[in-house]
Parts: sequence; structure tokens; C-alpha cells
Amino acid sequence: MASATLLKSSFLPKKSEWGASRQVAAPRPVTVSMVVVRASAYADELVKTAKTVASPGRGILAMDESNATCGKRLASIGLENTEANRQAYRTLLVTAPGLGQYISGAILFEETLYQSAVDGRKIVDILAEQGIVPGIKVDKGLVPLAGSNNESWCQGLDGLAAREAAYYQAGARFAKWRTVVSIPNGPSELAVKEAAWGLARYAAISQDNGLVPIVEATQNLNAMNQGANPWHVSFSYARALQNTCLKTWGGAPENVKAAQDALLLRAKANSLAQLGKYTSDGETAEAKEGMFVKNYSY
Repeated sequence: MASATLLKSSFLPKKSEWGASRQVAAPRPVTVSMVVVRASAYADELVKTAKTVASPGRGILAMDESNATCGKRLASIGLENTEANRQAYRTLLVTAPGLGQYISGAILFEETLYQSAVDGRKIVDILAEQGIVPGIKVDKGLVPLAGSNNESWCQGLDGLAAREAAYYQAGARFAKWRTVVSIPNGPSELAVKEAAWGLARYAAISQDNGLVPIVEATQNLNAMNQGANPWHVSFSYARALQNTCLKTWGGAPENVKAAQDALLLRAKANSLAQLGKYTSDGETAEAKEGMFVKNYSY
């Protein structure tokens, strides 16, 4: 009865008011709030960089292995993990004649961004001469995500703006940030939200500092040929481009040209695949071998 009484007294007119005209309050003015989105000061350059990296028939050479990971690559051919050996190998990669015909961008590790080749030229300058846009890995790796299903989150947002401003001055023009969403262990709602938030913040900070952000929440899938798509689809590979090159080099100076030829062969094959023109004719048995690593984790 309390609710009935409330309805009668609060919302229904008194009997004496039936048929009488009632004064209606004038509508209040509507206030419209507008959010102004500030365009990056680098807007035109960002568009130019993105178009260059997404050039038809070209893709990205990922050479952003950390010093530790690069050490594992060198160990596989019997070399010590020294700066001189890392420098020699990276010089081999970036000076391959005509590499820019198939590669539009190269993702670098921080050491490589500031590193010179064995002949004294800056690696970023060599890439620019090849028509290849220098990029930089900016995330700081994965750490456990508290309260999740044994999942992780990607760190590196703290101080990112200052670091990217310095990377831009050093010659970088795009950035890479890799986060991981674990399928076997989730993905939990918390991990998905954390990944999305982190990627969004990274992308916004990157654009504000002149770097085109590569948003990477999945690993590239290798296709024999990439057909027509409503958007640009290309490749971004490390081992898939470097594996035969590294083995051919073996750390021997006399093998540099042969190793560069192996790199160019793989780069050309991926270029043709991006254009939908790849065939395996003439491929070596070694080139056809898979590089799947069981239980590999990032």
C-alpha cells in the first residue's frame, strides 16, 4: 500500500484539477560538450612514414633482437656474444645490395639504433640510403599480471615519451610494441583490457613523438601467397629472413657476399608472396624447412 499511496500522491493530479490546464515549464537550454582531439605535430610525416612502410611488394626486417637473444643466434654458429660480433652481423644485414627493393622498414634494438657499421657509417644512415625506414622496439618485455590466470602484461609506458623523443632524434621513424594475450591460460578479461589499454597508450605516445606505432596483440602468420585484401597486408620477420643468411655467414668474412645473397633471396620470396606471385620453384630444401619451436614463449 505504501507504493500505491506514493503513486497516488506524487504523480496523479487531484480530482479538482481534472480538466484544468496546467502550466508547463519552459525547456531548459541544452548544453553540448565538445571534445577537441589535437592532431600530432608530426601528422603529415606520420602519414608519409606509414605509406612508405606499407609499400607494395615490401615488408619489414625485424632485427630488434635483444643482446641476449642475438647472443643465442651467434652461439648457433659458434661465435661469442660480443659487441664486435653483433656489429659485424648487423652490418652484413643492412649493407646487402638492393635490400630496399624488398624491405621497407627495419626494426632495431636500442643498441643498433645508435650503432655504427664496421666502416664507421651509422646504421640508420645506411638504411636510409637503401630507402628503408628505421624503426625501434620500445616495449620493456613481459612481466606477470597480478590477479590473472597466470598471464602477463607488457611494461614500458613509464618514461616512454622521453625515450621516443630521443629515438626520433636518432633517426627512428616508427615503433614496435609487442604484448601477448595467452590463449592456453585465458584470455581473462583483465589481461585483454590491460593489453588493449597498454597498446592504446603506446600508440598515442608514439604518434605524439613522431613515430608510427606498429600495434602487435598477435604473431604474424606465414602464408604462401597473400591474395587481394581491402587493406595492406605484408610481412615482418626476423628468423624467417635471417636464418639461412646467418648459417651461410658462419662468422667468416669471406662468406659475407654469399650470406647477403641468401638474405636477398628470402626477402625477394616474401616480396613476391606479398604481391601474390610467389612460387617455390628453385627453393633449396633448407629454405623449405620450418622453424617451429615447441613451447617457444615471448
